Amino acid sequence: MTRVAVVGATGYIGTRLVPRLAAAGYQVRCLVRTPNKLRDRPWRHDAAIEVVQCDLADTVRLADQLAGCEATFYLVHAMQAGADFATLDRDLAAAFATAAAAAGVQRIIYLGGLGDADDQLSAHLASRREVERVLASGPTPVTVLRAAMIIGSGSASFEILRYLTERLPAMITPRWVRTESQPIAIRDVLHYLVQCLATPETTGRVLEIGGPEATTYEQLIHVMAEERGLRRRMIVPVPLLTPYLSGLWIHLVTPVDARMARPLAEGLRNRVVVNDHLASRLMPQPLLSVREAIRIALDAEARFDVESSWSTAGPVPGDPAWAGGTVFEDTRSGVITAPPEQVFAVLQRLGGRSGWFKYNRLWRLRGWLDRLVGGPGTRRSRRDPDTLWWGDTLDFWRVVEIERPTRLTLRAEMRVPGDAVLDFELQSVEGDATSTRLIQTARFRPRGLAGLAYWYAVAPFHKPVFDGLFAGVASAARTNASGALAPLPEKRLQ
Repeated sequence: MTRVAVVGATGYIGTRLVPRLAAAGYQVRCLVRTPNKLRDRPWRHDAAIEVVQCDLADTVRLADQLAGCEATFYLVHAMQAGADFATLDRDLAAAFATAAAAAGVQRIIYLGGLGDADDQLSAHLASRREVERVLASGPTPVTVLRAAMIIGSGSASFEILRYLTERLPAMITPRWVRTESQPIAIRDVLHYLVQCLATPETTGRVLEIGGPEATTYEQLIHVMAEERGLRRRMIVPVPLLTPYLSGLWIHLVTPVDARMARPLAEGLRNRVVVNDHLASRLMPQPLLSVREAIRIALDAEARFDVESSWSTAGPVPGDPAWAGGTVFEDTRSGVITAPPEQVFAVLQRLGGRSGWFKYNRLWRLRGWLDRLVGGPGTRRSRRDPDTLWWGDTLDFWRVVEIERPTRLTLRAEMRVPGDAVLDFELQSVEGDATSTRLIQTARFRPRGLAGLAYWYAVAPFHKPVFDGLFAGVASAARTNASGALAPLPEKRLQ
């Protein structure tokens, strides 16, 4: 069996590509920065898939890890790194090209972006093009697949489109909403990526891929509205809105972080359509229309069957090291008349539409305040309303430790002057298999005087909010201890 490497296997595309490569008969080596992000994937223990922790900057070790792989997919993009993403992308690509050559890899496959180089490409698209050049500067042949907007459940572009359509019946937009593009469905992108391995003619070529139709962002909004059963949206394009202002507006209205929103918004001003149809001739497939792609993505979200999400891509900080300095703790504990599995099931449903049992208005207010200062707020979606995995996001928290059914640790990603975690520890009660001791602990390590001021400012709210959270978890677990969890009360939906 041919062995291939996937660099960036925890990203939006990579997470979906790995099992499809295995299903096509390849041995797959996932080179990832954080192996824990793949720990709960259903394909994680497939005999054809191995997961290896790697550092793309360590070319010597990376070359050893690439040894034995005939081809490698390079799916790394550092857009979430902020303003310096282009520099980081270039440096990582250069290191990878060196390692691939040293390892004797026969070809590199890279997913880039469409766009005419003479059209003053946005920083996002220009970075993609620069990565192409850097990868191709080495002796290893590079296959480049260039795509425009990828339509799929959980993608950043798709969530921006959906939220703008759902939340704004009328909108003043930049002129780029009438710029032509050629979106492609995620399943068609994955087909091309897998198929190019079995198509030698694609080696060393630049291939443009897109759906069967060119459209504008304005038309995409109207199609989304129709598929959501909404009235036709009123759109007024104006020449005054800059990419910076558009990015800020997208950040406030949608779940997408400002660091990603701005380059994505800027990229929409470029015309991105397929001019060379070589890819469709070499690797023919029936392509989904824009409407079909949107419908399938919406259906996947409705069924909570989202394979990957933009919110779990990129670097994930772990539980902070608490040694040294002042650490404030706020702990509650008690015995709940319900087995650990039942209590843990309740914990996994926290946040999002389910809320936090009591004082949801305070939780939402905190999210809005965070959103206003550039934080994630409470709008990030979940792949599944009932189950959490390592690295998942829920509101302004991220799962940094999960051991079913004994521990769940959430780290705050909101803008605060310090490190904050919310930890739930579940202990069995000796001699009583139907009860659980739950220990709920909030920890905060302040940074400087601002951190101290923040802790003392919010401390008065801790007792009602955390008391309500603990009591809500206990009540829900006891109520459902005899069977499966019942649907959450409608009144608690946000």
